[in-house]
Amino acid sequence: MLVTHHRGDVDGRGCGSRASGGFFGEASWHWWSVGNGRVAFWNQRRWLRTSGGGISKTMNWRRLCCCCPCKVQDQISENKSRDFPWEIYTLKEIVHATNNFHNDNKIGEGGFGSVYWGRTTNMVLQIAVKRLKAMSAKAEMEFTVEVEILGRARHKNLLGLRGFYASRDEKLIVYDYMPNHSLTTHLHGQLATDCLLDWSRRMRIAVGSAEGLAYLHHEANPHIIHRDIKASNVLLDENFEAKVADFGFAKLIPDGVTHMTTRVKGTLGYLAPEYAMWGKVSESCDVYSFGILLLEIISAKKPLEKLPTGVKRDIVQWVTPYVQKGAFNRIADPRLKGKFDRAQLKSAVMVALRCTDGKPENRPSMLEVVEWLRGDVERRKEVTNIEHVLEESGHDGTKVLE
Repeated sequence: MLVTHHRGDVDGRGCGSRASGGFFGEASWHWWSVGNGRVAFWNQRRWLRTSGGGISKTMNWRRLCCCCPCKVQDQISENKSRDFPWEIYTLKEIVHATNNFHNDNKIGEGGFGSVYWGRTTNMVLQIAVKRLKAMSAKAEMEFTVEVEILGRARHKNLLGLRGFYASRDEKLIVYDYMPNHSLTTHLHGQLATDCLLDWSRRMRIAVGSAEGLAYLHHEANPHIIHRDIKASNVLLDENFEAKVADFGFAKLIPDGVTHMTTRVKGTLGYLAPEYAMWGKVSESCDVYSFGILLLEIISAKKPLEKLPTGVKRDIVQWVTPYVQKGAFNRIADPRLKGKFDRAQLKSAVMVALRCTDGKPENRPSMLEVVEWLRGDVERRKEVTNIEHVLEESGHDGTKVLE
């Protein structure tokens, strides 16, 4: 795993630090800047470079400098997609694209750092650049995880990685720019009053997000758990197509492993109970988070709300009494003004309740979720038996959080 980058003083080359653990067990890597910050990888047998959709073999690269021998991973899982170019940017290119990280170009800010809008040198491609704050061990890890995950996972409903730049003093990740911002901006933020998300768009966003997760869980090799599914991590392109983003907390799952125990990451209100309480993480944790997200898309309610009594109620507890009464129309966002498919609404709510089952073994897979959300009338019947779903999931609408 890439952990840090040290610039050398011979022909602009540098030698990276050695790291063990992470995604490849006790594997180690050496990596170098090649000409003004461009990056190459050495895995003992051959050079690798980032191009053409992930880490690809490049047999004719010569070894640029000598280093101490180290144990390295013999087998490297390659991204087989060649449809998404992964550019290798220089610092100069990114500084020029963002107008030297000018404040007018800033489009977001968080605990990790800031995000800037920019244009590439040819003025054709709009990009978003995440500039990380001063590096801590935690920030280094999240940077590494995100680059690693997006370098191997390519899907139309995942935010595209354009490239990155890394030096001792600067860590930058370059993404496709999403002109319609995040889902949370439309549900709760500055665009909420514009009500740009009609029912069909909401369902398309739900299906797209589900398909992105299904790819991570079932097609990516090894499988990937996102661990931070929430509305602010679903971005929208010019056509309001969903792009799942922010893989800083993601985990790769080796073959044959059903779950792991790890330090809890993520956002309160979206966390599966077994993960929040015991740190047990599996694909079903993402399924739970998606169920919360789906209810949020339908209702525009936040995952957690504080009641006048001071206790907190989650969105599932808010929804359940309406489901018990069959009052599904009361769950829909009032800004829709009744303009939604009622059968589709009922089906989506029941899918969400199945996803948020208290027992992880009872939750559906994301492949099943996609089938249900995209399904015809017969498929919807599988998830609209109210009594069965409520009984199986244990949802009674009474639980509150102290």
